[in-house]
Order: sequence, then C-alpha cells, then structure tokens
Amino acid sequence: MEGELQPRAYSHAERLRVIHGVLLCVLLAAIDQTVVLPAIPQMARTLHGTTHLSWVVSAYLLTATATTPIHGKLSDQFGRAKILIPCLLIFILASMVCASAGSVPMLLLGRALQGMGGGALLAVSQSAVADVVPPRERGRYQAWFASIWALASGAGPVVGGYIAQHLSWRFIFWANLPLGALALALCLRGLPNLPVAGRRARIDIGGALLLMGSTTLLLCALSLGGVDLPWLSWREAALVLLALAGFALFGAQQRRAAHPLLPGSLLLRLRLVVALAWLNTSAMFAAIFMFPLLLQQFFHAAPARAGIALVPFLLSGAAGAYAAGQTTRRTGWIRPIFVMGLTLASLGFALMAAAPLARPVAVSALLGFGLGMLNPTTLIAAQSLAKVEELGIATGMLLLLRAMGGAFGATLAGAALDGGFHDPILGYRLGFAFCLALTLCGLLIMLRAPEIKLRGGPD
Repeated sequence: MEGELQPRAYSHAERLRVIHGVLLCVLLAAIDQTVVLPAIPQMARTLHGTTHLSWVVSAYLLTATATTPIHGKLSDQFGRAKILIPCLLIFILASMVCASAGSVPMLLLGRALQGMGGGALLAVSQSAVADVVPPRERGRYQAWFASIWALASGAGPVVGGYIAQHLSWRFIFWANLPLGALALALCLRGLPNLPVAGRRARIDIGGALLLMGSTTLLLCALSLGGVDLPWLSWREAALVLLALAGFALFGAQQRRAAHPLLPGSLLLRLRLVVALAWLNTSAMFAAIFMFPLLLQQFFHAAPARAGIALVPFLLSGAAGAYAAGQTTRRTGWIRPIFVMGLTLASLGFALMAAAPLARPVAVSALLGFGLGMLNPTTLIAAQSLAKVEELGIATGMLLLLRAMGGAFGATLAGAALDGGFHDPILGYRLGFAFCLALTLCGLLIMLRAPEIKLRGGPD
C-alpha cells in the first residue's frame, strides 16, 4: 500500500523467538476458556454456593472479548511487549486470586480479571506474528496456532475433569503460574525488539468504553437468553436494545473522534473479511454445540465419550488450517481457499441437515476441515488489508467479531433445538440448516470479494 511502513526482514530463528512465547500465551488463553467446565460442581460444594457459578465461564469470555480491540489498538501505539507483558502479569495474578478465592464473588472477580489479560494474550500475540512474518508466509505459522487451539479446546475439559476428580479445582488455576512464568520469560526474550509502527496519539477512551459496554450487553443478552431470561421477555429485549443503541452511539462517536479506536477506512477495507469470519465462527460454534448433544441423545454416548467424539472435528480443523497455510504460502492467493473451505463446510452441513444420524462423526471431520481452512485464512486476509501501523487493531477487531459470531452460533443452535416442536430430529435438521445458510452466505460474499494477493514469497 502506498505510504505504508515497510517492516524489516526477520530470519526464521528470529521469528521462532517471538512465536515460542506467543504460542504459549495462546495456549493459556484458550485452555482457560474450557478447563473450568468439569470443575464447576466441585467449586459449588467448596464455596457453598450454586448461584451465578455459570458466570465462571461467562465472566472470562465477556471481559476477554470486550477488551480485545482495545489491547490491539494500544499495542499498535506502544508496542507489543509493553501491552502483552503487563497483561500476562495480570493473567497470572488473577489466576492466584481464583485459586485462593473463598467465595463465589471473589472467584468471579478473578475470572473477570483473567479475561482482561486473556484478551491481550490472543490479540497481541497474533499481531506480533504479523510483525515478523510476511503475509504470504503467515499460513505456515498460523497452522501451529490452529493446532494449539485445537489441543486446548479438546484437552481443556479432560484436564479440568481429571484435576477436579483427583486433586482440587484450585490446582486448575495454580497450574497457570509456571506456564505463565515460562510464557513471560519467552516473551521478554522475543518481543522487546519488535518495532512500534503506530503513531502515539490520544487514546480514544470514550470509544473504548462504548465498545466494551455495548459488546458486554450484547454477549450478556446472547448468554442469558433462553437460559436465565425468556427470549420474549422485556428484560431480554432491553439488553438487546441497549446494546444496539450503544453500537449506534459508538459509530457516531467514531465519525467525530480525532483519533478513532476503529478508523473508518480500515473498517471499509475489512468489511467483507470480518463478515466472512463472523459467519464462519457462528457455524463452527453451532456445530460444536450440537454434535455432542446429538451423540448423547441418539447414540447414548456418555458426556466424556461425546467429548472425545469431537476429536476428529478438532484434528481435521487443524489439518485444514495446515493445508490452507501451505497453499497460500505457495500461491499467494486467498480467495480459492475461502471458496474451497466454504464449499466443503456447506456440503457437510447439507449432509447433516438431510440425515443428522448418518455417520455424524465422519461428517464432522469433513466440516472441521472446511471450517478449519477459513479460520487462519480470514486472519491473514485481515492483516494483509491493514497497514503495518494498523495490525493490532485489525487483529483485535477480527477476534471480537469472531467471539460475537461464536456466541451467536451457539445461541442459534440452542434456539433451533428448542424449536423442533417436540421432534428432536427436526430440531437438529433446523440447526444444521441454519449453519448451511451461514456458509452459503459466505459463498455469496466471495462473489463480491476481490482477490487478495499476499506479499512476501517463500524464503
């Protein structure tokens, strides 16, 4: 792009010094989303309270999601190390708060603080990779991140269940300390020499507060709807309307701000990519929500066995990410990857919508491969469309839309199963048909999307 700062070339060894630290950060942030799930009953017994314990998961996800773009923007202005390292320290200290909590409110406070640090671990880590790796080479490394994410997603509930059964749920949080210390040491070694591409400017505090508040309200509405609040209740409607009003105010404030949190020119460049990322993540989380329930309900699988049955979906997702990364590295073209991934995912969802009970595990592997091709590729595309000084905020914005898409997808799947009119099979058909509609919308977007040619060929 004209006028864009040109980063210097980094050797493979220099890249690895950065990537080793940020990979461990991603592992910490990802596994802490799910590792607590099997331990919640034990937490209830220990802390003598069952109310609001579902927020042990929600508090982390809400604060991590709402702060992700803020961390990305700040890392553009002040450097990756100056944001990631303090947030890693916050994550470690918050883990200590959780491990020593004597009440449910103290545990929830610790989880919220953990999420604030965890949001930076994801956004700033991915931005740091973009600092040292040319766009065309990023797929080679993004496959590692996809594998770490799949490992964390699959291992989290298993590890959490083992610790809760044989030790204490508190060890789940104490285990973050040595891992966090190692990540801190690796980041201190690899990140401080990264360049600061963004200009120092006044921080858009008003925009940050509006974005965090609106995001939190919308995610609360999606999390509470159909569980704690009826979908047609006035309180649920109030949450949604307040969130939409907040986003409208945020948009108006960004147009007037001298140094907006989300520049309008960047939003314009990324609009199709973030829409595709939102659709893809919505379909993926809906599938993750429905497959274990389907196996338990119709194949009489125990919860642990149903979780294990998701392994082909997760592993094929990592394989799809690797295949996409190698293809973009060799060709430099992104659009064929999008089309292929969406086509495979659409085929899988069509099969599940037509016959939910016909080999669901095998079809889940097909779905995982197709959806896995899209996850790292949308991130690479967004970073390629951003200027060097916009990498952090572009990454944070994409991760924010992904998280909101995931919440929407899980909610959509739950609503479809509830709307099956006392016919469970019909509910699953509706759910997978909704997912098919999402991926087909992605294919329609590809008809309008121009090709993105990645810079920087293979070494």
